[in-house]
Amino acid sequence: MPLEAVAYPDLHDAARRVNEGFEKMDAQGVVEAALTEHGHVALVSSFGTESIVLLDMVSRVNQAAPVLFLETGMLFPETLDYQKDVALILGLTNVQIVRPAPEDLAAKDRFGRLHMANTDACCDIRKVLPLERAITPFDGWITGRKRSHGGQRAQLDLAEVEGHRIKFNPLAHWSGAELRQYMKDHGLPNHPLTAKGFQSVGCAPCTSATKPGEDPRAGRWRGSDKEECGIHFIDGKAVRQ
Repeated sequence: MPLEAVAYPDLHDAARRVNEGFEKMDAQGVVEAALTEHGHVALVSSFGTESIVLLDMVSRVNQAAPVLFLETGMLFPETLDYQKDVALILGLTNVQIVRPAPEDLAAKDRFGRLHMANTDACCDIRKVLPLERAITPFDGWITGRKRSHGGQRAQLDLAEVEGHRIKFNPLAHWSGAELRQYMKDHGLPNHPLTAKGFQSVGCAPCTSATKPGEDPRAGRWRGSDKEECGIHFIDGKAVRQ
């Protein structure tokens, strides 16, 4: 059942109520509560291999809800095409393209090769800083993170407090099989790179296909101990690993 619309002065109390008020699989209910009961909230989406599930859920609540799409300048062409196709199919009318600042690129990655020397610094100027700017006017945001991704995501709650915002993770408890079944049940199109063995898709230089049995995110920054790009925050500060 959706939570009663109440203004919570304590964000930790608000997050607790979300975590206690929903069944683990009631992702649609979490999305509805986030968009209707917690102020100005945006979905941050990569338009990756699993993104369409949340995008579809958001569209069922409000097709004009803000969707922030981080266009790093290094995404696969297939992702850029997929973003346009999905927005059209779902009738999403408020997809906001978030790009790195030209002055940051000019100062730190003029030739587009920073990822070869320092992946953290590259993610910082192409993802972390642009999102920090874009998320400023919002009271909260919705992410597609899941416990099944493992690593730092293994203990995710449906809602977390991050600085002065609530971060909602409606799919925290969903498995890959459940995501695929949702897509099948609702006739949603796969990301084009799924057919080529990509279970998780980020920037082209730092993403590879995965082998059968590998972790879904094994193809991200393969060969390094890097697990996250850094767009997720702790106590209001970006995690720059």
